[in-house]
Amino acid sequence: MKNAIRLLFLSFLCIACKQNNQSNQATTQPTASDSLTSELEGIWKNGQINGFAVAMVDQNGVLYTKGFGYADRETKKEYTENTIQHIASVSKTLIGIALMKAKEIGKLQLDDPIENYLPFQVINPNYPDEKITIRHLATHTSGIKDSDQYMNRAWILEKDQDLSKVSTDYPYQQLNPSEADMPMETFLKEYLTTTGEYYQNDHYINFKPGERYNYSNIGATLCALIIEKATGEAFDSFTQKHILDPLQMNDTGWSLAAIDRSMHSRLYRNDQTVLPFYKGITYPDGMLISSSSDMAKYLLELVKGYSGEGTLLNNESYKEFFTEQLDARHFDERNSSNPYNGDYSPAIFIGHSAKGYVGHSGGDAGVGTWFYFNKEDKTGRYIVINTDMGNDNRAKELEYYAIWDTMNEYFNRLRP
Repeated sequence: MKNAIRLLFLSFLCIACKQNNQSNQATTQPTASDSLTSELEGIWKNGQINGFAVAMVDQNGVLYTKGFGYADRETKKEYTENTIQHIASVSKTLIGIALMKAKEIGKLQLDDPIENYLPFQVINPNYPDEKITIRHLATHTSGIKDSDQYMNRAWILEKDQDLSKVSTDYPYQQLNPSEADMPMETFLKEYLTTTGEYYQNDHYINFKPGERYNYSNIGATLCALIIEKATGEAFDSFTQKHILDPLQMNDTGWSLAAIDRSMHSRLYRNDQTVLPFYKGITYPDGMLISSSSDMAKYLLELVKGYSGEGTLLNNESYKEFFTEQLDARHFDERNSSNPYNGDYSPAIFIGHSAKGYVGHSGGDAGVGTWFYFNKEDKTGRYIVINTDMGNDNRAKELEYYAIWDTMNEYFNRLRP
């Protein structure tokens, strides 16, 4: 009898131990988030990019945000989802949202001539009788062109920084001393008016307004100035009130004064030398400072807006914001092979690719960004890096694409 009881007890004990081992194995299995983190860390260890962060969303919420590598190589400060830096031309999508908000509250119409709002004259001298409209600016068909006067004058070094360990010699754009700073309106006037100090004959293309797509940072900044004139509010204040505050993007702003500077990443040239802190006179075209955590909130809002569930704009405004505005007649040629080419079919400061994605990309000194969502399955991705892509750096480009493509493989696994 005792032996039978002992055998029964041992049997129960073995079953319990087996169940406990199975339970422990189940709890130690890596989650989809863990696996994605491991893969992205592996890509970072290839050493081409100093630091980066990503975000993934679907229409129901944020699925993943994470930073990798270094915000500062020298001090080994980690790049996290809360690290902030410039996001380059993805900033222009905020001009689009702000423009639609200004229209929504009755301050302007997209087909208004820009002369209705400007204190100086902007006319393509090749077609002096043709009016440029706000819609032309928003779709990059105004005919306004970026020249070397833009590349050599628009970027300014921030004050109060140690320049002894950084490189102010940048191969693609001039980083000017802080004394060269000026109001955005002054710069635009001197650049765009034919009697302006910075005016050159190549500041306008030889096509009528509305005829030809020609991506223009100056044109985008001019649209931001028009929003200021129409609403009576500075562009940074208007976007703070109508975009950043409603989405609780608390670590985002248009200047170092508007954010916690200690959270800002260092930016690096392609040769790994450190770049100084800089800003843009034409700041609306690419100088929003943000974190991947905050950009996840913004990306989620745009996915919801596309799905008819947005909060920043009403459905009619969002429909106009996302409506494709141009066709093949507006282009000399169009790249239909790149899935993330937002220049393929522009909407209002945002673009549709030929492969079903909507968004914008960006690149500046020490910065690379992609910000796109899939129209069909309503999934969105964002990536920001603190290292210049440079010219012909195939290894860095492949690493950048590897990060992007790896995220795409995890959407179904991350969804609950």
